[in-house]
Amino acid sequence: MSSITLRFLAEPSTVNFGGKVHGGTVMKWIDEAGYACATSWAKRYCVTVFLGSIRFHRPIMIGDLVEVEARMAFTGRTSMNISVEVRSGDMKSGQMEKTTECLIVFVSVDSHGRPIPAPAFNPETPGDIALAQRAKAHLDAARSTS
Repeated sequence: MSSITLRFLAEPSTVNFGGKVHGGTVMKWIDEAGYACATSWAKRYCVTVFLGSIRFHRPIMIGDLVEVEARMAFTGRTSMNISVEVRSGDMKSGQMEKTTECLIVFVSVDSHGRPIPAPAFNPETPGDIALAQRAKAHLDAARSTS
């Protein structure tokens, strides 16, 4: 499975001091969706090794319907590079807006925690090819600044 979407309601327990969903909670959701995507792709345990290019576009309100979509962008020898987009909105209106987006990298590991090869993902659609190019550009930029 090269993509997964988690859907749920933003609960009152996730509120920050400003009355909206805490950014750390959104990052937890991103990690969970990324993990589900990577693990279902690799068919084994995976660990997060990088989370970057995170962009918060707008807040998520308590009671909103939340969608966290994780899509495989491309794979390296052991890495799986996953694009995650978070959307939320009022269920009554049906309008969902992008709230957050980022790139997250997972590595599949053996029972001793050592990286092992990941199954290759070959983007085929124009949208998947464009996503792979954007993700590679983000990672290249992150590597050049570190």
